[in-house]
Amino acid sequence: MIKEIRISTIDDLMPLLSEDGFDEKIGRYRGTYVYRGLSDSSFKMVTSLKRNCKELQKELEPAILRNYTKYAAFEDPTIERSVWYQMVSGQHHGLPTRLLDLSHSALVALHFATVDENMDDLDKHDGMIWRLDIPELHSMLPLKYLSAIEQSRSKVMSIDTLSSITTDLSEYDRDMKSDSLIIMEPPSTESRIVNQYSFFAIVPMGINDLEDFLDKRTQNTVKYIIDKDLRWRIRDMLDSLNISERILFPSLDGIASWIGRHYYVK
Repeated sequence: MIKEIRISTIDDLMPLLSEDGFDEKIGRYRGTYVYRGLSDSSFKMVTSLKRNCKELQKELEPAILRNYTKYAAFEDPTIERSVWYQMVSGQHHGLPTRLLDLSHSALVALHFATVDENMDDLDKHDGMIWRLDIPELHSMLPLKYLSAIEQSRSKVMSIDTLSSITTDLSEYDRDMKSDSLIIMEPPSTESRIVNQYSFFAIVPMGINDLEDFLDKRTQNTVKYIIDKDLRWRIRDMLDSLNISERILFPSLDGIASWIGRHYYVK
């Protein structure tokens, strides 16, 4: 089931920002969660492929990836390694894919929950952060995927480990059905991936409604609702902590967005 928690004060943020559990084996605190921040609590958690292609996503996905690879291979030869590299590269550049953006950092998710294209709207509606538990989700995986993760001595799937199991989307969908999905850590091919502490959920075609899947199949999923009256306060706090487009989108575009908000007149 999905647990909903409302954040109405700065103090309410502390549980979200300090959720890492203590690992007795190593005597350290380690996080097992990934997060997704959305600027509006009414937004659904869907992939860009589903938003773009709707009920034709399964039929159109191969053509999208094939044509992207054909035209983009000169700029990024790594995408010819496997379909997973194609997806990661395409997602980074705005291609509709079945990947769902996540971050291992609650602060990064909090950034995305406190930005709006129109800053006049920042206190007009609530923001939202989803928290997913990686071990819980991976416990549902078919044995060959779960064994590969365990053999790599990791809690997440790397792109190379996944490629060693399958590079066929149809096989992946058959294996996952509507019962499971993989959380993948992409290779550090772009500074944006590094700075955003990026992870991806690879959503199989069998999971038509991801929120319904999480509600029925998980116990540790949390939806944090960020009160609209708190969003500007959090936004200014994050900018002071250097969690902004200047760092998360290291380019002139990111710098321009950060400066624009700094001098925004309410």
